[in-house]
Amino acid sequence: MKTLNTVEIGQTVEVTRFDLDEATALRLQSLGMIIGTRITVLARKGKGTMIIDLRKTRFALGPSITDHIEVKYV
Repeated sequence: MKTLNTVEIGQTVEVTRFDLDEATALRLQSLGMIIGTRITVLARKGKGTMIIDLRKTRFALGPSITDHIEVKYV
């Protein structure tokens, strides 16, 4: 399965699974990132940080999170 950190700028994917500690997973879910949510990668910054569009809101996620979010292309 692909993880969010492998997605290129401009591509849209759908979240299929979280492999994160419970606190981080719950935090992302409270922000609206649940299974089935579509995410578009807007930019990549230094040290692996990604800027994503999640439900019309921009978020920055580090590699410790993006490495553990499984996605599929839509």
